[in-house]
Amino acid sequence: MLKTIGGIIGWVGTALVFAAVAIRFLVPEWDRYAYWGAWAGLVCVLIYTLSQWRDIVNAFRRRQTRLGTLTVASILIVLGILVAINYLGTRRNKRWDLTRAREFTLSDQTANVLRTLDAPLKVVVFEKSQEMQKFRDRVAEYAGASRKVSEEFVDPDLKPAIAKQYQIQSYGTVVFEYKGRTERVVGDSEQDLTNGIIKVVSGAKKKLYFIQGHGERDPNSAERNGYAAIKGALERENYGIERLPLIQAGAVPDDATAVVIAGPATDLLPPELAALRGYLGKGGKLLLMMDPPPTSATAPLPAIEGLAREWGIQLGTDVIVDASGLGQLIGSSYDTPVAVSYPQHPITARFESLTAFPLARSLSTVTAGGRTAQSFVETGQRSWAEHDIDSVTAKSGPTLDDVKGGDRRGPISVGAAVSESVKSPAAAPGADTKTPETRMVVMGDSDFPANAAINISGNRDLFMNIVGWLTQQENLIAIRPKEPGDSRLTLTGDQARRIAWLALFVFPGAIFALGIYTWWRRR
Repeated sequence: MLKTIGGIIGWVGTALVFAAVAIRFLVPEWDRYAYWGAWAGLVCVLIYTLSQWRDIVNAFRRRQTRLGTLTVASILIVLGILVAINYLGTRRNKRWDLTRAREFTLSDQTANVLRTLDAPLKVVVFEKSQEMQKFRDRVAEYAGASRKVSEEFVDPDLKPAIAKQYQIQSYGTVVFEYKGRTERVVGDSEQDLTNGIIKVVSGAKKKLYFIQGHGERDPNSAERNGYAAIKGALERENYGIERLPLIQAGAVPDDATAVVIAGPATDLLPPELAALRGYLGKGGKLLLMMDPPPTSATAPLPAIEGLAREWGIQLGTDVIVDASGLGQLIGSSYDTPVAVSYPQHPITARFESLTAFPLARSLSTVTAGGRTAQSFVETGQRSWAEHDIDSVTAKSGPTLDDVKGGDRRGPISVGAAVSESVKSPAAAPGADTKTPETRMVVMGDSDFPANAAINISGNRDLFMNIVGWLTQQENLIAIRPKEPGDSRLTLTGDQARRIAWLALFVFPGAIFALGIYTWWRRR
């Protein structure tokens, strides 16, 4: 009687285990029932085993049973090893990204942003169920990089109430929630998701004002020398861009995070210079980009150059010439100096990309008022600062003359930065605890972030890092996500036909002939 009951319990336990496995794979939403069903089944199987202990002991006394047990044990050991390997694989995920643009590896910028999270970040994805996997794969990388990231995936057709709650208008929308703030993006690329996180984490937009009225670069212009491309990149990282005719405004607006002077052709007027000095004295941030004079006879811009010198940066009256030949790699010439190594500075920390500066002038650091600037971009050994500006456009070209001509041998500084702490009243509880600082960056070129040059290797990243350092957002100083490269192989019709002949006839024919030869020899 007991054996019969034990047998029934054993079959019930087996059925429960198989049912739990089926539910786990076929009806995932009933997963909790599958969990308890599996445990109940295992308990029933254990009870059955205990009820049959005499038969089991007798069976083990036979030689055939012992050999069978050894075989089963070996199989279980192998299965256990495989299960352990898979378990460790899920716990310690290791991947190798072999793509040229590293498109399946989170960029330095994304890692920096996630590392600085100080509160939970919730990511809610709204997409059709059949299209959800690409979002799962991408968001899983973010969740794996930071424990503060939680994820939720919602099909708006199956759960319309949640979609309405989040005001979802289109499929593929990703919602970020952080400290009570909400940000929405549409897309699954790393650039889209990271920019959404930057916006929700930083909160209010940082305002950048581009000074106008002296022939500066226009942030709205899509021409070759305009800044429309870099303006778009700035806006994606939650910067607001405004043009500022300073002579009309009379002062820098109070909501200015930083001020940019990009390639002025004429000098500042005294009221403008006074407004900038007052702004810097209160902890302002200034990016000054100065091109070389067009000719040797061009008059200097004493107000702007004097402002830079007050902060420890001397602008040279020259043009940098690069004889290394690296400029030819980007379709330019010796008048486009190239930098591939960078002095130690937060702006260029871990920065190893090539940058190019079409028609740049030199900088040098000097001590002024206790301020000491630091160079962070320098050209190579085979460059020099050419004092004779007219020789750069002459047919004969420039030549290095560091004895009589006043030229300076490389490396030549193209960019320098300086900062100074500002005394301020004690911050209120809960306010931003960053130390107020005046920060200034001076570049000897305004072409490198222009539309024509922004896509040269590291130019975009360098400019964005400069702005990140100026605005004291060091978590944005990094290499940004790259777009997937175009790796197509373009063939002519003749090349395609040759490959087809090789694949369809030559290689198969050679293998067939080798088989015939082997058969003939053995015969």
